[in-house]
Amino acid sequence: MKMITAIINKRDSAFVCDALRDQQIPFTQVSTSGGFLRAGNVTLLIGVDDNCVSQVIEVIRAHCSQRMESVPYVPVNKGMAPALPNMVEVLVGGAKIFVTNVEQFEQL
Repeated sequence: MKMITAIINKRDSAFVCDALRDQQIPFTQVSTSGGFLRAGNVTLLIGVDDNCVSQVIEVIRAHCSQRMESVPYVPVNKGMAPALPNMVEVLVGGAKIFVTNVEQFEQL
């Protein structure tokens, strides 16, 4: 058995969750935020048999997309007045997927 931990951009999460439900793949959804942009993410915890890992990854891949977005960036000016935010183009979206072995699973 494997545990798939997928960190997905909040904008993509509804599409991924709907597709997982359509495929009858159970998951747990946790709201999280990223450390760099502090933007909303969703972390999915998906426990599956070893032979289903590629199917889950394909579902996620099909419903997540990377894109460029303008986000406000405030440079840190030590000892000076706060600077006005600049808009910076950054790559967002897509997914970060971790697949780990599960030594024991019990459903109580």
